[in-house]
Amino acid sequence: MQVFVTGATGYIGSAIVRDLIDAGHRVTGLARSDAAAAALTAAGVQAHRGALDDADILRSAAAVSEGVIHTAFQNVGPDTDFAAACAADLQAIEVLGEALAGSGKPLVVTSGTALLPPGRLGTEEDAGVPGFPRVASEDAALSFAGRGVRASVVRLAASVHSGEADKKGFVPSLIEFARTSGVSAYVGDGSNRWPAVHQLDAARLFRLALESAPPGARLHGAAEEGVPFRDIAAALGAHLNLPVTGISPAEAEGHFSWLARFVSIDNPTSSALTRKQFGWDPVQPELIADIEEGHYFKD
Repeated sequence: MQVFVTGATGYIGSAIVRDLIDAGHRVTGLARSDAAAAALTAAGVQAHRGALDDADILRSAAAVSEGVIHTAFQNVGPDTDFAAACAADLQAIEVLGEALAGSGKPLVVTSGTALLPPGRLGTEEDAGVPGFPRVASEDAALSFAGRGVRASVVRLAASVHSGEADKKGFVPSLIEFARTSGVSAYVGDGSNRWPAVHQLDAARLFRLALESAPPGARLHGAAEEGVPFRDIAAALGAHLNLPVTGISPAEAEGHFSWLARFVSIDNPTSSALTRKQFGWDPVQPELIADIEEGHYFKD
């Protein structure tokens, strides 16, 4: 299959590209810079120059593809305008969906488990909490299932880890906050749970969605249903030789900065239906095991 991938040089997208190529697919990746284009070419990917907000570029690339995987999203960090990033994501999905309307081709869109109702085990059958960021993007993507597009959504776990040298995901930020403050912290009693998945297991799930997900499917990229946040803090503290302690919700922003909105979410997530329907069997290290391997602590 000839697959167009947005975010092809990103943390998730680059792993998806490798998995697609290994499975025999041909890949075109969106590249917004010369450096990105060169990286794609070196990886055996055809570069399609343009930015996510260029509707004509997205439309033309999608139209000549046999399937689309959309992973591009502004990196969540201290300088992120999250509302603007969500709006750009929604616009891109609408353009890609319109380009594929009536074709029967697959469109796989990235979402997140954090939009599920908190405090209880979320399943693939659950809709997102109305008004939560990215719910509109998910709804827009799935709406194309009724317009002749094999549209599906992959909801990624709150933590996507890899331990690779690029040091992406939330774990490196947690390490930075701990080093800066001198403590590895959690909010309250730290019993809130983060689902987790390894980058490579997540990449394989995107390929499975591309190849076989029916229209309107929601897939859950959660290898672990929920890791207590205090266990994450304890693993980091052990490696950093720092005390591990709970802090109050009022102290969270001072310690975790831009990540404060995420650290206290209680987001247990099931992937039972995904595993059963698509034969997805995560095989990579789990989150705590990955932290304990020490990759994240190398300079």
